[in-house]
Amino acid sequence: MSDFAPLEVPVAPDAPEAFGFMPCDGGVCAAAGVRAAGVSAGFRKNPTRFDLALVVTDEACPVAGTFTTNRFCAAPVTVSRERAARPGARARAVVLNSGNANAATGEPGLEVARRSSEIVAAELGCDSEEVLVASTGVIGVPLPLAPFEAGVPAAVASLGADAAHAHDAACAVMTTDTRPKEVALEGRVSDGRGGEVTVHVGGFVKGSGMIQPNMATMLAVLSTDAPLTTEAARAALSLAVRDSFNKVTVDSDTSTNDTALLLATGAAGGEPIGVDSPAFPAVAAAVKGCCVELARKIAADGEGSTKLVTVSVMGASSPSDADAVARAIANSPLVKTAIFGHDANWGRVAAAAGKCGVAFDQARVDIDFMGVPVCRSGLTVPMDEEDMLRRFEAPEIDIAVDLGAGACATRVWTCDLTHDYVTINGDYRT
Repeated sequence: MSDFAPLEVPVAPDAPEAFGFMPCDGGVCAAAGVRAAGVSAGFRKNPTRFDLALVVTDEACPVAGTFTTNRFCAAPVTVSRERAARPGARARAVVLNSGNANAATGEPGLEVARRSSEIVAAELGCDSEEVLVASTGVIGVPLPLAPFEAGVPAAVASLGADAAHAHDAACAVMTTDTRPKEVALEGRVSDGRGGEVTVHVGGFVKGSGMIQPNMATMLAVLSTDAPLTTEAARAALSLAVRDSFNKVTVDSDTSTNDTALLLATGAAGGEPIGVDSPAFPAVAAAVKGCCVELARKIAADGEGSTKLVTVSVMGASSPSDADAVARAIANSPLVKTAIFGHDANWGRVAAAAGKCGVAFDQARVDIDFMGVPVCRSGLTVPMDEEDMLRRFEAPEIDIAVDLGAGACATRVWTCDLTHDYVTINGDYRT
């Protein structure tokens, strides 16, 4: 083993634990004032598989959203983005379907997206502009309206506010995901009146392949019972997405349907929380913490993957340089296949870092695999190959790179590249 000390990877100062937030049960229903359901509506051929999710708040509440940057965006993205961008935007429900992306479907697709929200609104007795929509699945196939007409009433009838109903909703949005992805946190924040209130942040996400910011092929619905204003909800979600969903990559492809939404019911009580409120940093940290955990779950469930890979880059001269190097490493097929093969080939990491156009001095670069120094000052460090093979058996692989060029750092999550990735995507439509 080497005599060099491992690199010190910086810890985010705004981690939710720093504000007293801890994991709890409930998923998207952890927040008071939220109910959810997942049902089989007929979007998929398998009648036993849930394919329609519904998340409903007791009252219309502030909503924030972030969406794909892909210019070939889907109809539900267009509709929901317009509604979430309104001044003081509020929402009562989110309806999501899997099995069909409603992308590249033209004006008929937009009409189906709008009509599906009208169906939900009619069942809930609210304005259709207070219903946001999201879809995931195959691109270029018309989305039928009939499953909404049958599925939405069934979903409304089965709404519940417990963990089981939250889980059903998380299952209903899965495509090539191998498992549902949920999270929830609980903590106490200032109520703005000299006391404290208990608040929750929870949610679910789907995403497994076609993952590359901004954001990833993902649908995420988060909720909190903190009384965030619309502006505060937007700020919290934007900050969270920047350091979570925008830091995950499986295969460098960006989807047409990416949507992340945050509903703030305010049911915890207390004064409204704006961006300048004392409670905002804590709630924002909890939102970010949920998004980071969901992003990690996406990377860990990358199509065909066997490993969650965390790439940390330090010592960059700017945040953009750190990000570029981290993404180059995380997206490198050679790096990803080496990890699948349990090969501690740090030369592939160095080559990926060096190709991305970021200026640094190779003679100042240090690299670690799972806390073991493998490169110092651009030169190899002898390692115990048998020890490294054992370390590669772990479910999470950490790669740390110090460029020695500055004080900026970032972290990106990815996965290994396996034979199954080709199989899954080669058979996606068939």
